Amino acid sequence: MTDHTGAPAMRRALRLRISGRVQGVGFRWYARAVADELGVLGYVRNLPTGDVEILAEADAAALDRFVAAMRRGPRHAAVRDVRAQAVEPEGRFGCFRIEV
Repeated sequence: MTDHTGAPAMRRALRLRISGRVQGVGFRWYARAVADELGVLGYVRNLPTGDVEILAEADAAALDRFVAAMRRGPRHAAVRDVRAQAVEPEGRFGCFRIEV
């Protein structure tokens, strides 16, 4: 992947914790669909607390669009909060997967 100058795009990574009505509403499948559309790699999983956790790796522009979509969530979700923490990209993901 390259940026607008033709140079390699810098990969960034974020760990997201999403709270609200985000389990049982198709949130993980929504996250995977958006990730696939934007070229985001990583995973999404439900947490025992009722929150959803996402580790997302992509270039800055794709991550910004991904986070904006997670703030909206799928139709039946009610996202209350999205906390994002910058982390080091691991570079180990070949896709975006749903973890059980």
